[in-house]
Amino acid sequence: MRSFVIGDVHGRRKQLRALLEILPRDAHADRLILLGDLIDRGEDSPGVIADLIALRGGADQVHVLRGNHEQMMLDFLDGLSSDWRRAGVGSERTFEQYTGKALTPEIPDDKARGMLREAVPAEHVDFLRSLPFYFEDDFAIYVHAGLERNKHPRETPPQHLLWTRDAEFFKHYRGKTCVFGHTPTPLLPLIGRLGTHGIYIFHSAIGIDTAYNEASPLSCLSLPDFNLYQVKADGCSETHHLYQSFAEALRSIWNDFGA
Repeated sequence: MRSFVIGDVHGRRKQLRALLEILPRDAHADRLILLGDLIDRGEDSPGVIADLIALRGGADQVHVLRGNHEQMMLDFLDGLSSDWRRAGVGSERTFEQYTGKALTPEIPDDKARGMLREAVPAEHVDFLRSLPFYFEDDFAIYVHAGLERNKHPRETPPQHLLWTRDAEFFKHYRGKTCVFGHTPTPLLPLIGRLGTHGIYIFHSAIGIDTAYNEASPLSCLSLPDFNLYQVKADGCSETHHLYQSFAEALRSIWNDFGA
């Protein structure tokens, strides 16, 4: 049994479908885990949700986690916060994909909320509400953003699991392997990005959000074999066997840093 872990999707339905196609996953035995941030920014967030509803509904081994973008959308729908409308979130694309209308600054929150509530299928909202904050198997702990020092996620506030960007965790976490997304790997410490084909590995922390732009791949890491599968926006795919390259590239560097 293996675990295939996919980083932040952000509405990239075509890339997600292409990535799923190249994974050598036994649907009956191998786990598929998505780390959240399924929506916003990309070309088809509703399609991503629809695909994952179908995928999860037909298999016990599919685990989809909640990201901060899903939480922001739910909070907006529930009238708890308008953070989902902040610049840079990418919610305007999700809003337009669901409603067929542009989300302009002139539209007040109450009206935008009503439009969204009418447009988003109840099945999609129920799915978002059902998403857990973490998953754990024999190989690792999986969360969207990271852990609070050495605390288990069940002992950690959900806000932390969704939003943290803790340098101490990135550089010094040594507990059970933790795979996370949320922070684009180009923003993580350089020492963990050398020889890893765009993902981050340092001590027990593994970051696989390989960013969102036209050149960024959507990445999937398989455990325990450490194979990395990536699909770019143009459909080109790559597979890397990280155990060998990771060890060769980082063993001497880690020794130099006393890691």
